[in-house]
Amino acid sequence: MVPGPVALFAAGRPLVAVWRNELGGTTFRVGAPAEAYVKWAPAGSGLDLPAEAARLAWAGAATPVPEVLEEGASSEGSWMVTEALDGESAVAPRWRADPATAVAAIGAGLRSLHDALAVERCPFSWSVAERKAAVMTRGRWDPTGWHAEHRSMGLAGAFAALDDEPPVDRLVVCHGDACAPNTIVDPDGRWVGHVDLGALGVADRWADLAVATWSCDWNYGPGWQDALLEAYGVTPDATRTAYYRLLWDLGP
Repeated sequence: MVPGPVALFAAGRPLVAVWRNELGGTTFRVGAPAEAYVKWAPAGSGLDLPAEAARLAWAGAATPVPEVLEEGASSEGSWMVTEALDGESAVAPRWRADPATAVAAIGAGLRSLHDALAVERCPFSWSVAERKAAVMTRGRWDPTGWHAEHRSMGLAGAFAALDDEPPVDRLVVCHGDACAPNTIVDPDGRWVGHVDLGALGVADRWADLAVATWSCDWNYGPGWQDALLEAYGVTPDATRTAYYRLLWDLGP
């Protein structure tokens, strides 16, 4: 069912649901080809679209992200309308069929984002301390819902591992959800922007890199993680990768 505010914005134009997250939020594409995207967060979902809008506005001064065109809220939920970037998700069918190009674009795009956004001027944080606090209050505590590599740790073992935080490699303004679908790629295979920046904030760059490389396996199959790191310009770091993947798995 299309929420009323989303249908009102579409005004008869083609409307397709392109993404639904585990909290019930849905992203709709408006127009064919895409003219805009509408994110919908049902009331009580916990999704904070105003927070994402603030991050997009801040980041957009230095790196390509969608412009926020409209925001609103009602008793049913909240919505945010953004412009459509000129490209496709890095997991569009053509890029799933060409993972070498896709992962190179993801790595180069993530490095560009990290280099472009100024840590000292960023008003947002994605620190380990804040994320651990969120895990303790509303995290995923059921090991059966974790990735296979973490389930044998059990809850006590996972919490103990989270206390063994590695030293920061390099503080950057992280994307906050650097999975492959959130890099936009042009027809020539070059990254052109990023979407879904609701968790953007200052953190160790491996908080992004650990998840970006992990998502290579989910979206393209095994064997592409090192290619992403090469495109980014860094060598593998098993300790930080393991830590930030566990933190991601337990996070809300």
